[in-house]
Amino acid sequence: MNAIDIKQLATSIRQLRESLYYSQEYMGVKLGIGQNAYSKIELGKCKITVERLAGIANILNIDLLDLLGPALNNRKTSPAVMEKVA
Repeated sequence: MNAIDIKQLATSIRQLRESLYYSQEYMGVKLGIGQNAYSKIELGKCKITVERLAGIANILNIDLLDLLGPALNNRKTSPAVMEKVA
């Protein structure tokens, strides 16, 4: 079983969000949480459920496995994330 690099996952989420010009507040509203709670997700300071991660992937319009890819493979960024960010 591969361990997930939480910091890398958080970085990928932030990069994708910023590429779409979504605010942390917007993401929080869509997820039903506050901006502060969402900020902690992007900082890698809290545990994230699969359901919440799937919700983030849905909002960012990316496949969950593409979002998880870099964090699972210990790479900087997956090609799918780079394509979305570019």
